[in-house]
Amino acid sequence: MQEPAGAPLSATQPSEPSGPTERPEGAAEATTGRGVLRWYVIAAVVVLLVDQASKVWAVGALDNARTIPLVGDALSLRLIRNSGAAFSIGDSMTWLMTLVAVGVTAAILVAARRIGSSRWSLALGLVLGGSLGNLYDRFFREPAPLRGHVVDFIDYGGLFVGNVADIAIVVGAAMLLWLVFTNIGMDGTRPQHAADDSTDQPEEGFHG
Repeated sequence: MQEPAGAPLSATQPSEPSGPTERPEGAAEATTGRGVLRWYVIAAVVVLLVDQASKVWAVGALDNARTIPLVGDALSLRLIRNSGAAFSIGDSMTWLMTLVAVGVTAAILVAARRIGSSRWSLALGLVLGGSLGNLYDRFFREPAPLRGHVVDFIDYGGLFVGNVADIAIVVGAAMLLWLVFTNIGMDGTRPQHAADDSTDQPEEGFHG
């Protein structure tokens, strides 16, 4: 018995998939990752260049204890050479401060492989650029490699003196804290554990 004319040959022709075709696993992520990583590199390079350029200017313009007021006594430019960490901590252990900075920088570089969020990328790039800016001073400024003094010239009302690298590190760290507290993962996703737990449990109330 012949099939009626015009009947679909479902037995001989493969049916087209009803849903979207599957992409090779990781293809979309790799493309997105390259775009996101661009902000990481740009932020780090810009901070490093601006930091070193500003330090070259400060060494030439603020030598001989010259001070340039900017906002009264609250903000001024005054050159110092810092052998320790922030607030002159660890003045006698400059080499140890350098090794700690190297470890932090290496950790940030390793973390770059996990970045999937442009905001995380920008924040880590700022911290990396600031860390590299101060590390450059530790390695290439006097008195010797690993014991070089960091050039600081931004005086915050006599409380402490910093530089552009310090500003980038503080801003980047503040962004990282905000990302953590807003529950944004390094890959750009928001974990849904809390939402799932709330839907799995029955609502409490009075039952008639």
